[in-house]
Amino acid sequence: MNGTYWSVYALIFGCLIAFMVMRRSGQISRKKAIDYVKDGAALIDVRPARDFNSGHLSQAFNIPLDDLKTLLPERIKDKNRVILLHCRTGLNSKKAKEILRDIGYKNVFSLGSYERAFKIVSGRAM
Repeated sequence: MNGTYWSVYALIFGCLIAFMVMRRSGQISRKKAIDYVKDGAALIDVRPARDFNSGHLSQAFNIPLDDLKTLLPERIKDKNRVILLHCRTGLNSKKAKEILRDIGYKNVFSLGSYERAFKIVSGRAM
């Protein structure tokens, strides 16, 4: 193969690594999340309702990202309550964390993807 192909492969690989790092940044540690779950943290799935209805954590309730600002304050009035967020890939739960912090929630954490949240909450792989 010539140098052009290797450059393209290197660029694709670099983009993949960057995506994975970006997706994982800002997520709560597994151990801390497990402790919070045991202590009764609120689990919120920010995926659209159709995704939530196709499978979700039994302890989680669904508030889609677009409705978070208006619906969550009705559901959780205590702005100091621990809230654990997850979505399909982890990117929207990261956005949700920032939205909730902007409106005054203090203990908001991203679990990341649904798969990671499932492993943390259930203690087993999907």
